[in-house]
Amino acid sequence: MIKRRLTAILVICSVFLVPFQTSAQVFGPVSYVALGDSIAAGQTPMSGIDTGYSDLIAQEIARNQPLVFYSKDLSFPGFTTADVLERVQSKEAKQLIKNANVITISAGANDLLRLIQANDKSGSLSFQQIPVDFSLNTVRKNMLTMLTDLKKIAPKAEIYVMGYYFAYPHARESQKFGTAKQLDRLNDILAKVSKKAGVNFVSVDAAFGNNAIDKVPNAADVHPNAEGYRAMANSFFNVYSKGSMQVMKNEVPPANPRSFEQIMQEQQDANEVGDESAVLPSSFLEEEYLALSEMKPFI
Repeated sequence: MIKRRLTAILVICSVFLVPFQTSAQVFGPVSYVALGDSIAAGQTPMSGIDTGYSDLIAQEIARNQPLVFYSKDLSFPGFTTADVLERVQSKEAKQLIKNANVITISAGANDLLRLIQANDKSGSLSFQQIPVDFSLNTVRKNMLTMLTDLKKIAPKAEIYVMGYYFAYPHARESQKFGTAKQLDRLNDILAKVSKKAGVNFVSVDAAFGNNAIDKVPNAADVHPNAEGYRAMANSFFNVYSKGSMQVMKNEVPPANPRSFEQIMQEQQDANEVGDESAVLPSSFLEEEYLALSEMKPFI
């Protein structure tokens, strides 16, 4: 009897002593689709399109796992949650999404930031609370519908909702609190909706803080530089692989910003010669990193 009790105690203790960890990582071949706004598209502080967090995620996954597909074709600057939802529900998007097993989403910032008046000269920030409250409620509704639809379209996918950083580090300190509070509310909504939908939320604000001028260098623009996108990618990997994957500074591809006009012309030229590289990301693996070489927005 005593021996049985000791055995039972040891078994119970072993359960509590062994760390319990859940992983959101997909094992085996990865098919990755990035959805969302200009942050998902990789817009630079100077309005070009370059390597963004989704490209760095694809690059790092490719270093560690087979990456059979990657696309950020469904990401477009200026998109609100309503725009992203409309795109997700489109026939073209469903064809692209249905076989994905990793999906990231950046949506919600444009719903909020378009209501904030920022003066980069004076460092002032202002907004009206009632329109902001209404917009944030719209974010909540659209994101819940979007996540529900995505789980139906791609039932095998691990979905990651990306949070947002404080976009106005150059503003006067006295002006930051109110706007930072609204961005905190946005992140809280995204986190709660993600939990309700049973998907992953990736917090990025701690990697930036309220003074990240090294990551958001242009006082007249809210987009991060390469270091900011690297911070976002690594925040993703803190959830995806519990931090075992990380993008190092020397792994960020050299800057190669391009305009939308250039990108669309390249895509048109590629289509004319039957180049399928736009849908085969493994074809542009070069020098051990995944460089952004194609983007074809559905316009």
